[in-house]
Amino acid sequence: MSPVRAVVAAVRALSTAAARALSPPSCAGCDVALADAAVFCSDCARTAVPYAERPPRGAMGPGAADGDLVAFAPFAGALADGIRRFKYGDRPDLARPLGRLLLCAARDAGLRADLVVPVPLHPRRLAERGYNQAALLAARVADGLAASFAPRALRRVRSTAQQAQLPRDLRLQNVAGAFRVRAPERIARRRIALIDDVATTGATLAACRDALLDAGAASVIYLVLAAAEGGVDELRSSPPSARRT
Repeated sequence: MSPVRAVVAAVRALSTAAARALSPPSCAGCDVALADAAVFCSDCARTAVPYAERPPRGAMGPGAADGDLVAFAPFAGALADGIRRFKYGDRPDLARPLGRLLLCAARDAGLRADLVVPVPLHPRRLAERGYNQAALLAARVADGLAASFAPRALRRVRSTAQQAQLPRDLRLQNVAGAFRVRAPERIARRRIALIDDVATTGATLAACRDALLDAGAASVIYLVLAAAEGGVDELRSSPPSARRT
């Protein structure tokens, strides 16, 4: 995509966000109008029960430690619908309500971080989408945790197939070696909160964590809006070195 088209896409995304910001609050899952600043309407809220209210096997509780996964809720129901609309439906405005959920999860887990780092998109995909959903979420988390926001700490050095389109056994191979740290001196000895929208198999998060640890990060904690049960299990099943190639 040409630089001109990239600028046009970015302006379009900002215009869409501005237009949504002037609209009355609406449900992140179904867009029904809301009377207050809630994230979901009452019907959708029943399908998006936080882990804090029903801890599953592998979910985070208070006291996040290196390599742990902090997620707001399972990838299901209205939360899954909201994430899809945020990610694929040209809805950067949903970063505000969904970011509030992510910040709640971080606080409930007692997460402490020096830097908040989003999983990066390849420049080509960023130009096509107009925004990086992980970076929009990360900005809100960094502000809420009074941590430094590092949107360019990681870069994706090669384009990869979309993880959602691949079977589980090919996802690790797809992202192996796909990420690099831009400025290792800024990462060294820092506690990192690594942000993404969803942990499915955990392959992308694991590849990013390996790059950060190789650059000298003191610790990396995964922070996502939603997690598939398989993603929780995969991220906890082995140390980072076992996933490096």
